[in-house]
Amino acid sequence: MTRRNTVTFIAVLAILIFGLATLLSPMFGRDKMRLGLDLQGGIHLVYLADLTGIAKAQQGEAVDGAISIIEKRINILGVTEPVIQKQGADRIIVELPGISEVERAKRLIGQTALLEFRERKTDSAGKENWVPATAVINGQEKALTSSYFKENTYVTTDEFGKVLLVFEWNSEGSQLSGVITERLINQPLGIYLSGEPLLGDDGRPIAPIVQSKITDRGQIEGLSLNEAQEMSQMLNAGRIPIPLSPIYEQTVSPILGADFVDKAVKAGIIGISMVMLFMILYYRFCGLLASLALVFYGVTVMAIFKLVPVTLTLAGLGGFILSIGMAVDANVLIFERMKEEIWAGRTIGAAVEAGFKRAWAAIWDSNMTTFIVCIILYWLGNTVAESSALKGFGLTLFIGVAVSMFSAVVVTRVLLRIFVNSPVTKNIKLFNIHFGKVK
Repeated sequence: MTRRNTVTFIAVLAILIFGLATLLSPMFGRDKMRLGLDLQGGIHLVYLADLTGIAKAQQGEAVDGAISIIEKRINILGVTEPVIQKQGADRIIVELPGISEVERAKRLIGQTALLEFRERKTDSAGKENWVPATAVINGQEKALTSSYFKENTYVTTDEFGKVLLVFEWNSEGSQLSGVITERLINQPLGIYLSGEPLLGDDGRPIAPIVQSKITDRGQIEGLSLNEAQEMSQMLNAGRIPIPLSPIYEQTVSPILGADFVDKAVKAGIIGISMVMLFMILYYRFCGLLASLALVFYGVTVMAIFKLVPVTLTLAGLGGFILSIGMAVDANVLIFERMKEEIWAGRTIGAAVEAGFKRAWAAIWDSNMTTFIVCIILYWLGNTVAESSALKGFGLTLFIGVAVSMFSAVVVTRVLLRIFVNSPVTKNIKLFNIHFGKVK
């Protein structure tokens, strides 16, 4: 074996070992394969952003800001690998795989997380109403809300064990709070969330009596520990800058997803086994080497899926399984060319080199056309059709075909070169598809 072949073989072996290590242990923060909703279960939500009143030039920035806040809120749930992306100009897709707290997730995403402070006033008819607490600052009348909170709220308890949600005003909020609380000493200050009174642990509206002027920080009491913690997390995550309306929801059962994974794994194992069996029976020794290259292909592709990471869906697995059959397509072309060279009287070594050289043009053309189709599918799934299934199919097929071409042209070739001068090559029957009948 030449020095070049030795270096190539070592490189292939290193890639294989790295791929196995990636699949069998956490690498680069990746513990498991990323699975889509149809395989893992979870919830798929689509929100419509209300961009009314926002200048067209700023609409994209507003939607991006909403996505950023949603990501922070989803982190509260501890969901691994959520998918949050823009669809078109005014829609946001949220996919939460493996989640069980569906209602809480929808509440976290949908709420504006804007606390309003209101004061009680009596109208001309003698009816009491809660109206926004306002004050004039720098010549402008402004309402006191949590938009003036610093993003450092926290939950604690007092000496009596009462749960307290502690917040701190920014400079403008401090001015507003000072004017309003000074005016409302010994009067209640109601707290509202999304237009409704914020209820305490006892189910009653929270409206503490103002004891003194508040300019730096304040606290909200009456919430349960869980409510206070969730509220604190939402406030620290930030306020979604635009109203969002849910327009589509799909929930996939984790049990159904697990069943899909089980069937997909079985289909993949059966597919690879059948292809390997065919190659060994039909091409004998060359088929055995192609099967070894197929093992390299499978390990490498799955390692890439884990590291990128690629979100595997049923459509994506379909692209991967399809690429298994295409993985040996190049080997078939090479072996057929080798067979012709052997029939022409060439030695095994010469037939190997000529077979790869003559088959390369056909391999290149067939794979390039597949790559072009994959790129088109991914582009359509990302723009016109806006389909994650289409994107997943195109991406997994592209990766599978790319690795299959490498495994056929490099891995199979280096394995054949290793054995070309071994005693195996003396038995010509092992290189003939017609069971020993050489023309």
